[in-house]
Amino acid sequence: MLLQFAIDYLKHRFTAKTRHGTHSPFVYKLADEVIYDFNDKKEYKKIENQRKKLYNDDSVIAITDLGAGSHLNKNKTKKISAIAKNALKSPRLAQLIYRFAKSTSPKTCLELGTCLGITTAYLSLSAPDGDIITIEGCPETAKVAYQNFKDLELDNIELHVGNFDEIFPQVLQDQKELDFVYIDGNHRKDATLNYFKLCLPKVTENTLLIFDDIYWSKGMKEAWNKIKNHPDVTITIDLFWIGLVFFKKGQVKEHFKLKI
Repeated sequence: MLLQFAIDYLKHRFTAKTRHGTHSPFVYKLADEVIYDFNDKKEYKKIENQRKKLYNDDSVIAITDLGAGSHLNKNKTKKISAIAKNALKSPRLAQLIYRFAKSTSPKTCLELGTCLGITTAYLSLSAPDGDIITIEGCPETAKVAYQNFKDLELDNIELHVGNFDEIFPQVLQDQKELDFVYIDGNHRKDATLNYFKLCLPKVTENTLLIFDDIYWSKGMKEAWNKIKNHPDVTITIDLFWIGLVFFKKGQVKEHFKLKI
């Protein structure tokens, strides 16, 4: 599985373009102003300091895994430091998600898969006047995330704990429309496609859906291709680690691969 992942990564690197290889004004602008904005921001330091604390936390917690699990560690108990090193999004990717959220000026951000809450914290700072709703399947992991939110003094986060398949539909029912949704949990084909279908009635031309680990497995690659080809989807951007889905009316359907 890891060998295929490496092969997929190399294929992506050889076929993906930079902003200068795109012929879409919308995608070029997004790449220029968001994807390739490598300037440091004051919000980054605060959260990265919290990440460092997690790297040094050798407390052991019990893991409840309701999704596809990990390629790296199948233990039932894990050190927080190990989770932080293996499961958290890298600073570069978490900061990219922060910039995507900030660029959409969302009233509400939905996140499926809180983990230890570092990416959630980035979403919180990206939309300080908005509401961040995040769902985590593991109670012990959620406790650590909640403490991180307290330490960072973030007060716009609503954390739900439990099975994604039960909680996500309930959360969606309360939303009139969707601004920003980041799906990073239960990396299975059927589950991913179900989350996508659940979102569809609430999307607008300003909605951004982000799917994590689109090359995680054969099933996730199949799910990503089905999402790309859905008739309501107009633009997708494959960044290998994540996939962006847009519903821009009046846009010609196009799929892009960009290097990051």
